[in-house]
Amino acid sequence: MTLASARNILKVWLLILVTCGALGALGYAGGGYRLLSIFVFCALLVVGAAYWYADRMVLGLVGARELPLAEVPLLHSAVERLAALAGVVKPKLYLLPDGFPRAFSAGRGPRGSVIAVSTGLLSALPPAELEAVLAHELAHIRSRDVLVQTSVVVVSAAIVEASRIGGWLERALLFVLGPCAAALVHLLLSPRREFGADRAAARLCKSPHGMADALVRLDSASELVEFRASPATEPLYTVNPFLEEGLARMFVTHPPLEERVRRLRDLDPGWRDKLRAA
Repeated sequence: MTLASARNILKVWLLILVTCGALGALGYAGGGYRLLSIFVFCALLVVGAAYWYADRMVLGLVGARELPLAEVPLLHSAVERLAALAGVVKPKLYLLPDGFPRAFSAGRGPRGSVIAVSTGLLSALPPAELEAVLAHELAHIRSRDVLVQTSVVVVSAAIVEASRIGGWLERALLFVLGPCAAALVHLLLSPRREFGADRAAARLCKSPHGMADALVRLDSASELVEFRASPATEPLYTVNPFLEEGLARMFVTHPPLEERVRRLRDLDPGWRDKLRAA
């Protein structure tokens, strides 16, 4: 197990302890030790269910469907080859039926995860760039970033959606719960995870330029298509699909795209000379 994987497992345990502690404190305030024990027990049940089914929760949240092998065999073949290079079990593939170019991974780690891609991504990226994006998501799976990201998204999305119980006070409740959910996201997710996944994708594809070109293309293509979703899902995607304003601005965990592209290009310092020579 790598240091990054161990760190991510510790983060998930921290999330479990915080969740149980918060519900336990709520139970103690409402009914003493008896209610505290009930709330903690319920929290453990929820945590167990989230561990095994968080990927399905996320897929339901974004409306993805499983992608059969016969539908896009070349995509399955590319993922299988890259997964073998990354040393992980081939994840299941899901399709997001919309034109916004995006991809994400979800699940527990190297032995139980999924990758979802949109129809917009499949049509927007050439093969080399698509493989780089898939390699990026497989890097998240190998390092167990996916475990933390999936858990945090499920919990933070639930906190944001809890504001709906406020009725006519929904906006006021969201004003309180939104920052709490965003604080949880930033506590457990660092922008460094994207730099690490970018480097790993460059190694798997034997070139940093496929990933760099994909980032630029995704950023340009996303400006042409409207996107709506829960801002709590921002940590999942390869690039941030949200406009950095309002509630969505609180959940931004991706580093600036220009910095990601620069770091990737720096992995091949002589790329400009090679381009001129070509």
